[in-house]
Amino acid sequence: MTRLSLWFGVFTLLFAASSQATAQQRDITLEETITFQRVTQAVTSSDGNYTAFTRFRARTPYQDDDGASYSELFVRNAAGEEIPFVTGDVRIGQIAFSADNKFIYYLANRADAKHQSLYRVPVNGGESTLFFQHDTALSGFSESSDGRWIAFTAREKGPEKAEELAKKGFRAQVYEEQSLKTQVWLLDTQNRDEAAVLVDINEHVHSVQFRPGHEQLLLRVAPTTLVDDDLMLSSYAIFKADGEEVVRFSTNGKLGRAAFSADGSQIAIIGGEDQHDPATGRLFIGDLNDGSVRDLVPNFLGHVQDIMWRSNNELVWLADINVETEVRATQLRNNRTRTLIEQGQGIISRITSITNDGALTLIGHSPAHPPEAFKYADNSLTRLTDSNPWLADVRQPRQVVINHEARDGLELQGILVYPHDYQEGQQVPVIMNIHGGPEAHIRNGWNDRYSSPTWFAAQQGFATFFPNYRGSTGRGVEFSKLGQNDYAGKEFDDIVDAKEHLVTIGLADPDRVGITGGSYGGYASAWGATKQTEHFAASVMFVGISNNLSKFGTTDIPNEMHLVHARSYPWDKWQWYLERSPIYWAEQARTPILIMHGAEDTRVHPSQSMELYRYLKVHGNVPVRLVLYPGEGHGNSRAASQMDYALRLMRWMNFYLVEQNEGIPEHELAHAEHL
Repeated sequence: MTRLSLWFGVFTLLFAASSQATAQQRDITLEETITFQRVTQAVTSSDGNYTAFTRFRARTPYQDDDGASYSELFVRNAAGEEIPFVTGDVRIGQIAFSADNKFIYYLANRADAKHQSLYRVPVNGGESTLFFQHDTALSGFSESSDGRWIAFTAREKGPEKAEELAKKGFRAQVYEEQSLKTQVWLLDTQNRDEAAVLVDINEHVHSVQFRPGHEQLLLRVAPTTLVDDDLMLSSYAIFKADGEEVVRFSTNGKLGRAAFSADGSQIAIIGGEDQHDPATGRLFIGDLNDGSVRDLVPNFLGHVQDIMWRSNNELVWLADINVETEVRATQLRNNRTRTLIEQGQGIISRITSITNDGALTLIGHSPAHPPEAFKYADNSLTRLTDSNPWLADVRQPRQVVINHEARDGLELQGILVYPHDYQEGQQVPVIMNIHGGPEAHIRNGWNDRYSSPTWFAAQQGFATFFPNYRGSTGRGVEFSKLGQNDYAGKEFDDIVDAKEHLVTIGLADPDRVGITGGSYGGYASAWGATKQTEHFAASVMFVGISNNLSKFGTTDIPNEMHLVHARSYPWDKWQWYLERSPIYWAEQARTPILIMHGAEDTRVHPSQSMELYRYLKVHGNVPVRLVLYPGEGHGNSRAASQMDYALRLMRWMNFYLVEQNEGIPEHELAHAEHL
């Protein structure tokens, strides 16, 4: 028996008792954590008779060939029956009902198309057909109110001989200057034999939607294709079909969704308060005449996430408030607001459609299940889908909200997932899982995923804690700005204070606390392993930052970093940037650290991980390992990469928080028993 298989055997025996305690339920496997299904889109026909939804299906680790996950199309009819429409090894993109509710339009790249194209399928049964194929792949579409026109977005064509020249070896790339803009085209649905007409706009288009009752288009546009311009310089504008600009809305900073009222007379826009607002979350009403905007809920201590008009006067909006969500409705005539779905009824992540009778279709999740489709009607929330019925047979860990104070008195919150069979006062190993952004936060919902396998960790005896440190969202703009101009300062002290709180309440063993996270959470994990090394016994850093000076020069979001995070440039205070970098403190590191990174990451270049690895390796004071994932970017998207990551994460934490041996665990090297 190899040491690897022996480790799995010990792992199984150690926790067999926990599964015996609840004979009716079983433990989850890591493979199941990677492959659970979830609803990603859900739209209901305006008459309320059909709900179409897409369900994400991952490839099966160790069985399927490598590749992207699948997305299948289903329809739920008025009788509550779930009918497969387009299933199998397919990837369904955007879906929408036709204006007359007779068809479902969807984007896909199937065998009869060269690339992602527009298909449609009758709602009452029948064959799915290729409706339209463009010269390049379609990325989005919108149908006019009368169904006559479809506006779609697609990349412009590249140079004619580019492919031919590449075969001859001419593959030079001019950095950040060769990206192709996304354009808008109009398709006449009654004359599909005629070529689609280009809307002449000299900007990069991110989204398109028809203005109801008008032959006008609402576009979100940016000066270039750069991610930085998307984040910081994009704007919403209304154009005529010939490309003439009608009005541009005077928002400033990041932008979220925009939605028209049913008659096109009003528009709501989610955006940032100003150019320094780290996240979208303010709710604006736009003036369709002059483009000015007004904040509908000024000083709101939360973040608005989604919007949809229930009538021409009533706007429904979804908001994050602390670690919960609410759905509210505001009457614009008198500015009166009422709550439709209160906090504690689950985490609503999207409002996807509203029927003629005012019923809402939503996507939501809870600590017990991943995202599913829901319906809200007659003051009642009803779940429409069950994508993982097998979860009913699995032991669910206890999840609670923890309130605590930072050392300066600031009130903070986090989400704690207990290990199974936890006894009050018992000190256990804790995995501190730090969210990225930092303009994000962890909600009191479904948080089990490859990078935070909370259910699996719970059955192995670990508690998992998700701290919402200062700079997180969900608590208003002021709170989200508290970490600005203070890289790795009070924001990361909050993480240590959270750890100390868990020790104080008798939960955390102070000598067995690990830290992990991705992106900004990876930065925190590197900081915890170097500057704050005395607080953490193990660290797993994912796509994280180690050198704020070189990070600025290698990222695709330098302006966003300057405007909403650092509020300065490296040349303004060079030494400060260096001292707020984990590499500066690498010599004092005593926390074993596993570093993992996507080899194609453009947000945080893999050189960030290479730098920290090399510093720690040369110093030789602590175990360190670097794992790169070819083909992955800022986070792992393929099932095999996710599985590999989850295995390495849990083995590293088990070795250094439970086994407490010296050196790098041999059983972390690979998982040969599956090969």
